[in-house]
Amino acid sequence: MSNTNYTTEVAILGAGPVGLTIANYLSKQGVAVTIVEQLDSLIDYPRAIGIDDESLRTIQSLGLVDQVLPHTTPNHAMRFLTPKGRCFADIQPLTREFGFSRRNAFIQPQVDNVLLQGLKQYKNTQVLFSRQLTQFSQDADGVTLNLQNKEGDAETIRAQYLIACDGGNSYVRRNLGIAFEGETAPNQWIVIDLENDPLATPHIYLCCDPVRPYVSAALPHGIRRFEFMVMPGETQEELSKPENIAKLLSKVLPSTDGIEVIRQRVYTHNARIADKFRVDRIFLAGDAAHIMPVWQGQGYNSGMRDAFNLA
Repeated sequence: MSNTNYTTEVAILGAGPVGLTIANYLSKQGVAVTIVEQLDSLIDYPRAIGIDDESLRTIQSLGLVDQVLPHTTPNHAMRFLTPKGRCFADIQPLTREFGFSRRNAFIQPQVDNVLLQGLKQYKNTQVLFSRQLTQFSQDADGVTLNLQNKEGDAETIRAQYLIACDGGNSYVRRNLGIAFEGETAPNQWIVIDLENDPLATPHIYLCCDPVRPYVSAALPHGIRRFEFMVMPGETQEELSKPENIAKLLSKVLPSTDGIEVIRQRVYTHNARIADKFRVDRIFLAGDAAHIMPVWQGQGYNSGMRDAFNLA
């Protein structure tokens, strides 16, 4: 087994939107950056679906907004419906203080990829995929990260600072002993993303059906998202079976024949915040620092604000 050593100014753990945005900002300012990501590539399925005007302005400051806008739908309204389909509230994004629509639908994988490709212009920035962080330590002069690559070889990164953008289950936060206080909601929702949108109706609809509330959202590139409340006694394993996915969708589609499911996933709603965001030369950002219910992309957008403020 070989050992490879890297030296950088700032190491970033996690190649999600927060880590990628911080890397672009620092790189633009001439800072040497190394991103470490445990996956083999960026996540390629939709996650967050709402991006606000502040996040777009943040991306604009990186010089990348022209590549991002084709993956958005501006002026994304939110409408609340009764079980019979009557609209009783219509929330319109009418203001443009920051030059962009207040609320926009977007496809996160495409935007993440724009941020990743943007890093290629910086010669002192590198992204290391397929790396598992096995240990880290810090001293008065910097931070040392011990990694294992896909082949099982050991690697070491020595950085002046570490920014942990490694999600709500942050390895760094847990090993620093930082409390993550808050609440976990008792109910769950299943998210189902479809290709070739079978409805083709714009905007987001929240149907307040007491039997099973649901959300229907039109996304760019012909993607439709449905979110259904998981009822007591239901499990992700059972709900994810094709016949049960079709049963859920039959409530909201004229026909389930030929539907193309991109993915389905059950979400638990959490609201938690770290006791501290910094320990000496190590910082927390994004979901590693705070998580919130996955409504209207506010987890994504608050993470983008972290990136802007920290970098």
